[in-house]
Amino acid sequence: MEKFSKSQLRKHRKYLELLSNDFPSITAAVSEVVNLRAILNLPKPTEHFLTDIHGEDEAFNHVIQNSSGAIRRKVIEELGNTVSLEDLEELIPLIYYPQQKLDLIKQERTGKYLENWYELTIYRLVKVCRAAAGKYTRSKVRKSLPKDFSYIMEELIQEDEKRYNKKEYYNAIIRSIVEYGLADQFIAEIASVIKRLTTDHLHIIGDIFDRGPAPHHVMDTLMNHHSMDLQWGNHDILWMGAAAGNRACIACAVRIAMRYANLRVLENGYGINLLPLATFAQKTYRSDPCASFQPKNIADKNASVDIELITKMHKAIAVIQFKVEEQIIDRHPEYEMGDRQLLRALDYEKGTIVVDGETYELNDTHFPTIDPADPSALTEEEENVMSQLCHSFRHSEKLQRHIRFMYSKGSMYLVYNDNLLFHACIPIREDGGFDSWNYKGVDYAGRQLMDKFDQLAREAYFTAMKEYPPRHDFLWFLWCHKKSPLFGKEKMATFERYFIDDEKPHHEEKMPYYKRIAECPDLANAILEEFGLDPEKGHIINGHTPVKTRSGESPIRADGKVLCIDGGFAKAYQKTTGIAGYTLTYNSYGMTLISLQPFESVDAAIRNGVDIKSTKQIVETNVSRKRVVDTDIGKKLLEQIRDLEMLITAYHKGFIKEKELH
Repeated sequence: MEKFSKSQLRKHRKYLELLSNDFPSITAAVSEVVNLRAILNLPKPTEHFLTDIHGEDEAFNHVIQNSSGAIRRKVIEELGNTVSLEDLEELIPLIYYPQQKLDLIKQERTGKYLENWYELTIYRLVKVCRAAAGKYTRSKVRKSLPKDFSYIMEELIQEDEKRYNKKEYYNAIIRSIVEYGLADQFIAEIASVIKRLTTDHLHIIGDIFDRGPAPHHVMDTLMNHHSMDLQWGNHDILWMGAAAGNRACIACAVRIAMRYANLRVLENGYGINLLPLATFAQKTYRSDPCASFQPKNIADKNASVDIELITKMHKAIAVIQFKVEEQIIDRHPEYEMGDRQLLRALDYEKGTIVVDGETYELNDTHFPTIDPADPSALTEEEENVMSQLCHSFRHSEKLQRHIRFMYSKGSMYLVYNDNLLFHACIPIREDGGFDSWNYKGVDYAGRQLMDKFDQLAREAYFTAMKEYPPRHDFLWFLWCHKKSPLFGKEKMATFERYFIDDEKPHHEEKMPYYKRIAECPDLANAILEEFGLDPEKGHIINGHTPVKTRSGESPIRADGKVLCIDGGFAKAYQKTTGIAGYTLTYNSYGMTLISLQPFESVDAAIRNGVDIKSTKQIVETNVSRKRVVDTDIGKKLLEQIRDLEMLITAYHKGFIKEKELH
């Protein structure tokens, strides 16, 4: 125990008095120190990393249910030598989707046969749960148990069913669960405990929204997760801006939904009223084929959608978006984005546009709502559409709840257990130094820049005062500015892709970070040091740019210092990547990268045991098994131990009186 001087005790006397309320005696303080020291020697809990989910709720939910294959491995390790493969393939989806699987089981089994199945299945699930609970304290396991079954589960998990004196006791508990009709509920609850104990903490490294059919379902799942954090992606910040009432973010979020024929997320997910837009689009673009605005993909293949109407709505909202974006650029000359005011670069008579000094022909010259003398001005009807969309976004109770959750659990970056997590990049110059950004006369770079962006993103949503220009314009800046660490490109070529057939101006040049980081361990080390991490231990973990596995790209970069785990969760990217996403796990033995194949369906998983096929790649193996003492939680526990030892010393030296004697 550390020795504390009298001056130290005097200095911290007020704090020690407060601490003595929780630990009123030497015995109480020593008992807690013993407990904390024991916890420090437990194996490091498992972390699970995912990124770029893009609304693919079914695939995401399945990865959460199976913990990237960890549940399957746990079941096979514990039962593989004693249980048939057929029974294992029935048990595993039961853990993933207990209620749905039970419904099928009860169609196939009845009477005594079903009772026997219940008893055997509960027995097996308890063994798996015991294995999952093995690296936690009894206290933590107890807190993970459901209230109604807490006592029963604790008895079953902590007892050995083979112990002679307890064998009948153990079996009687399981028989009683079945006899009193609680088997279904017990199975569902213990399956939940297994999943909770298999993965201790979840990291989402950005881009929950856009493209896929149901980001709102993904958000619901995350809000119910026992322990998680998230780092904002550019598509998340877009919806954060939309929820704050920023017109450009709202128009862009609606446009992307139209591009993927995904009305479900807007109308059913968040109650956004699209009728004014549909009415306006049908009237204004009635005879316009809107050829460039055909949906790229249909996000929800099961949805019945009017493609012709969506195409017209798509063009209508795109034109509105370009107008309100130009208005933001006018309000913020400090953004230095005048070259992106392309409506002013159009020659409406010739049907051409100048981009980066070159003239291109337009593939569409029908702009009935644009006044060449004032191209960014909304017509009265467009103003009405935007006003009603703003009202819908600002007053969507579910959207506001989800966005507040993103603010409470999210951030621009996170330092966690020797790893630096962020979605896209850190702004750097061509020479590899940290790029700066000036805000109100002060230059910010590196970690200070990320912290400033985080602060301003929060102000943009939570500052209620009406200002001009509005603070929520900054959320649009983070969506598409070249100095945004969430974007990382010279420009967002949305206009060019719609209206110019020549692909040259479609190119979005990546910022220097991407050119240098893959092959430059020194840059990775400099970034880790900037954020207070040891380059010998630390990693950068990010997403944002899909790894083209099909073309031979690797997610492991800079000699293993950088892990880019965007492998194409969104179906729109899977032809490019060749897989259906990456996930990463980090446990006491090391880091494992898992590449996923496309998810078939929940029904196939339940009926036929069809799991997501995955391939494991060991990224890093720990020389010695990591324990809690090696984690951020361990550092906090060591601080608590030091405080308690100071309190014990204060008791012994008479600086603090014991409140209870034992």
